[in-house]
Amino acid sequence: MDFDDKNSIHIIGGGLAGCEAAWQLAERNICVILHEMRPIKSTDAHQTEKLAELVCSNSFRSDDADYNAVGLLHYEMRKLNSLIMYAADKNKIPAGSALAVDREGFSETVHQSISNHPKIKIITEEVKTLKDKNWNKIIISTGPLTSSALSNSIIDITGEDSLAFFDAIAPIVTKESINFNIAWYQSRYDKGDGNDYINCPLDEEQYKHFYDLLIKSEKVNFKEWETNTPYFEGCLPIEIMAQRGFQTLRYGPLKPVGLTNRHVPDKKPWAVVQLRQDNAAGTLYNLVGFQTKLKYGEQVSLLKSIPGLENADIVRFGGIHRNTFINSPKLLDERLNIKSMPHIKFAGQITGCEGYVESSAIGLLSGIISASEINGNKILFPPTTTALGSLLDHITKNSLPDTYQPMNINFGLFPPLGSQEKLNKKNKPLKGRERKKAFTERAIRDAEDWSNLIV
Repeated sequence: MDFDDKNSIHIIGGGLAGCEAAWQLAERNICVILHEMRPIKSTDAHQTEKLAELVCSNSFRSDDADYNAVGLLHYEMRKLNSLIMYAADKNKIPAGSALAVDREGFSETVHQSISNHPKIKIITEEVKTLKDKNWNKIIISTGPLTSSALSNSIIDITGEDSLAFFDAIAPIVTKESINFNIAWYQSRYDKGDGNDYINCPLDEEQYKHFYDLLIKSEKVNFKEWETNTPYFEGCLPIEIMAQRGFQTLRYGPLKPVGLTNRHVPDKKPWAVVQLRQDNAAGTLYNLVGFQTKLKYGEQVSLLKSIPGLENADIVRFGGIHRNTFINSPKLLDERLNIKSMPHIKFAGQITGCEGYVESSAIGLLSGIISASEINGNKILFPPTTTALGSLLDHITKNSLPDTYQPMNINFGLFPPLGSQEKLNKKNKPLKGRERKKAFTERAIRDAEDWSNLIV
C-alpha cells in the first residue's frame, strides 16, 4: 500500500472525529495516515490507549429522529455509513429513548475497524508543529484536549488565539452498592423500556442537606491557564448550577417530574438523582448531570448523603478538563479549510461543535468533502435543512466570529420552516412536537435525496 505524503491524507487526532474522517476517506479508496499521540503522551482525561475513547458521558443523547435534532443527526449519519454510529449501535445499552453505549466496547469496535482497514496506517506520535510538514492534505481533529505544542502551532498558522471552556466528567458507582430499598428503576415518563434509569429520591429536608453540603464543599483549585475560562452552558458543573439558586437543581438534573417512587407511590419526591447505566454488563452507573470539580473527599461525602447511595462504591470520581476550539466562522471556509491555507482542514470539537455526535458528524463531513476534492468529484454539500447541513453552516457561515461559542445541534440552527410547512391542517401555526416533526420530516426528505448522490 502506498502511504507516501503525496498520495495520502494526514489526520491528526484519533478521537471520534478523526476516526470517522479516516473511515469515510478509506471507504472511498483514499490512503489515510492517522497520527495519534497516545500512549506516548496521554492527557488529563484519557485512561486507555484505544482510539475513540469516550472520556465524558457514555450517552449519545436522544435517538429519536422524529422529534429531536440529535436523533435526526444520528439518522443522517447512519445513512452515510458512519463508523461511529455503527460502533454505537453495536455496543448499545439500555437508556430509555437515548442512545447510550458500553464505553469500552464502543472504543474497541472503532479501534479494530480503523486498525484493520487496509487503507489506513496509524502512526503513534505527537505532532507538535505543522511548519515543517510537506503534507498535501491535512485534517486536524485533535479535539478538546489538543496538546499545548500543537495548540501553539495552530495559533501560529491561524493568527488567532484559541478560545477555551471546561468540559466535565460525572462520577461512576457500582450497581451492587446502590440501596434498592430506597432506589428504584424507572425512565422519566416511562420512556424506552421504562426502567432504564435508577432513581434516588430526596425529600425537602434531604435536598436542603444535600444542597448545603454542595455549596460548602471545597473545589479543586484551577491551574493558572484555566483562570477566567468560561464554562459551556450545556455541561455546567453541579456546584456552579447550585450557586445560581436553591431551586436550580430541582429544575435541572434533579427534577422530580415524570417519576413515581415505587416504594412510596403516594408521596412525590422533592428531588430525584438519576443514574444511567455505564457499561454493557450493567455493573456500573454514572450520576446524570453530576459533572463536578469538587475534591475527591468532598465528592464522597456529597454522594453518600443521597438516599440510596449511602454505601456507594465510587469507581470513578468526577473531574473537569479544558476544551480548546478555534474561531471557525472567521478562519474556515465551507469546506472546513483554513481560508489562508486550504490544504488544512479542521474537524470535530476543535471547530466549536459540542458533543460526541456533533464532533463525529463534522469528522464525517470533512472526510466526504476531502474525498470529493481528491477524487475530482463535484462537492455536494448537505442541504441546510438537514442536521448535517445546519451544523456545518453554524460552524462556517451562520455564527458571529466576535461571539462564537460551542453549540450542540438544535432546531434553532435550522432554516425557518416555509410558509405552508409551519401551518397545521387547520392553518394554525405549529407548536411543540408538531413543529419539531415538521423540521425532521423536511430534513429526512432532503437528507435522503442528498445521501443518494454521495459517492
